[in-house]
Amino acid sequence: MAEKKTTIDVGDGAAIPTKHDIGLFSAWWIALIGALGIITYLSVFKPDPYWRILKFLPDGVLVTFQVTILSIILALILGLFTGLGRISKNRAVNLIASTYVEVVRGIPLLVQLFYIYFALGQVFANLPDSNFVFVFLKNMPPLVAAVIAMGFCYGAYMGEVFRAGIQSIDKGQTEAARSLGFNRRQTMFYVILPQAWRTILPPVGNEFIALLKDSSLVSILAVSDILRRGREFASVTFNYFETYTMVALVYLVITLLLSKAVSSMEERLNYYGRR
Repeated sequence: MAEKKTTIDVGDGAAIPTKHDIGLFSAWWIALIGALGIITYLSVFKPDPYWRILKFLPDGVLVTFQVTILSIILALILGLFTGLGRISKNRAVNLIASTYVEVVRGIPLLVQLFYIYFALGQVFANLPDSNFVFVFLKNMPPLVAAVIAMGFCYGAYMGEVFRAGIQSIDKGQTEAARSLGFNRRQTMFYVILPQAWRTILPPVGNEFIALLKDSSLVSILAVSDILRRGREFASVTFNYFETYTMVALVYLVITLLLSKAVSSMEERLNYYGRR
């Protein structure tokens, strides 16, 4: 039976377009062309302040991607081990992984950012300065705190993604691998995970896009992302409407392009999976 392609719901993000979903694909193009058209129109016909704002944001775009990419790498690592822990038959490992997921998902990301950057600084304040690690913990850079907080938070969600992806693979695959002499670790990393990745990729892409949007929260830690740069410009020029309009459009364009990139990777993965 031919595989039926459906639109993938990304929760609080945007639906990832596929070539099989004509309506959504057209909406994606309308949104992208519309956003780029508005940015171009405002920059050309109203260069002051829109063009000035646009020239002020590139540094923030680079920082936003830096935070997002580093955070998603940390989240993927934590998510993989958490997902494996959630399906582990070892009760202690399963309990630790499950507790991590429940606790982290129950605390807002903004609170975690404040906690890691401000609260932990007080805890480490009494540590001696004789050790480089202690000095680093007491004076943690805002960017590092932001990456740790976001990676730690999204690692819990990634753990559920990996758990669901692994459990979606038929148990016969495991039995076949074990019958060929593979041990438990080899079975997981050489047989199960490569197949599960086709299921895991779409929600991982969703979380990546959601994380990029949530990265705007790091501006409260004085990290110069897109939103922080916009706030700096608006505080000097008092062009709040114009500034946040341009910031919103830049975020929209980035999100739309990333959603299409995820869709393309999914199509390519499915194509090679059928060969």
